[in-house]
Amino acid sequence: MTAARITVNGKEAPIAPAAPHTTVLDFLRERGLTGTKEGCAEGECGACSILVARPGVNKPTDWVPVNACLVPVAALDGQEVVTSEGLATVEAPGTPPVLHPVQEEMAVRGGSQCGYCTPGFICSMAGEYYRPDRCAHAEQGPDAAEGADGTDAEHGPNGFDLHALSGNLCRCTGYRPIRDAAFAVGAPTDDDPLARRREEAPPAPVATEYRQDDSAFVRKGTLAETLRLLRERPDAVVVAGSTDWGVEVNIRSRRADCVVAVDRLPELRELRVESDHVEIGAALTLTEIERRLDGTVPLLAQLFPQFASRLIRNGATLGGNLGTGSPIGDSPPVLLALEASLVLADADGEREVPLAEYFTGYRQSVRRPGELIRAVRLPLPLAPVTAFHKIAKRRFDDISSVAVAFALDVEGGTVRKARIGLGGVAATPVRALATEAALEGRPWTTETAEAAAEVLRGEGTPMSDHRASAGYRAAMLGQSLLKLYAQTTEAVPS
Repeated sequence: MTAARITVNGKEAPIAPAAPHTTVLDFLRERGLTGTKEGCAEGECGACSILVARPGVNKPTDWVPVNACLVPVAALDGQEVVTSEGLATVEAPGTPPVLHPVQEEMAVRGGSQCGYCTPGFICSMAGEYYRPDRCAHAEQGPDAAEGADGTDAEHGPNGFDLHALSGNLCRCTGYRPIRDAAFAVGAPTDDDPLARRREEAPPAPVATEYRQDDSAFVRKGTLAETLRLLRERPDAVVVAGSTDWGVEVNIRSRRADCVVAVDRLPELRELRVESDHVEIGAALTLTEIERRLDGTVPLLAQLFPQFASRLIRNGATLGGNLGTGSPIGDSPPVLLALEASLVLADADGEREVPLAEYFTGYRQSVRRPGELIRAVRLPLPLAPVTAFHKIAKRRFDDISSVAVAFALDVEGGTVRKARIGLGGVAATPVRALATEAALEGRPWTTETAEAAAEVLRGEGTPMSDHRASAGYRAAMLGQSLLKLYAQTTEAVPS
């Protein structure tokens, strides 16, 4: 096993002597790459974003923006990183660097004032600049920012999706010039080294055992090895994208004797569509799932844009979101409505547990010590009427006050089957069993919807906190069902 190393802007560097809990952000800044900033230290502002070479969806490699403040640098052992400093090119020694097209557009269109957030915006924007399916529709030239082709406010005529910047915040510039810059970039040229890099395979995952003093960061090469380690060390912290553990390390100064990474295990990164179910690997990122499914599971397609930000979705996984057991996680209500089950694995084998039976208490589950989530299974066929309603203070990049997911089978004007998942109204995510019973076998009418909405208002045990009052949460439950009825009645076959 070789010493842990990381490639930054084309140059390889040892990770030592950084501690196993050291973030990529701190590692970079200690080496003079101060374009990467700390703003919030919990993945909400994007000032720390960097690009990582990851397995691609449409090409061998994608340049994926992630929050450097959350990822342990040991997690990028053997990996390849580009920072805002690495985007510009030096054509000859002693000459000024040539700005990257994204940097150039931000400069000429006034996209930066104090500049603190700008490098993070640049990296997130560069990730979208290099997205292959965006490049297929990109238009060259300054007129691309005008939106003359009728594109909506969040998608430019050059194919740029502004949701790529949903995890980047700016206090002083105002977002219009940043939007103008995003909508003005064209397609990468043939001699662009980062564009050419996409045609080659990303760095292969490497087995890592990085130790300093009494703490260790470990990545095994196979699932079997990982499960044997977890049997020996049931106290180990298991991480994938580290979007939750990274916050604990930064904000609460949590430390662990042993952190075990599962994000690159091949056995946890498969996505298969079988005749009777869809199986999603627990370590696939939400962005990878979204792009690979490409809308074939409509309820998940509604969830993804509302789940945190693109920066977080580039690292977060379903296994991590379910493993934390949070009652306000956004994926559990959707997966409950889809009647998902979890494949749990340990050194002795596997078992399948319905998600409705998985949660046992606040951040508690039936998962045993040494056991991890290998995959999520969704039974087929899917319900034809689905919706995900997230009630939060902000439209995007916020924690839910209430989350409601619906999956209804309406045939001949009658509700044949109803599944409703709820988040934020109890100590665990829950199924709205009483409301499901109030709907099933009844006509899909205003009267049925109103009666069931009244039942839904009484589901769970909502509490009052800084996000919402108990009364507000109850009211939003009922209103969500009425909204679903209003939105879907015209589309439901009679």
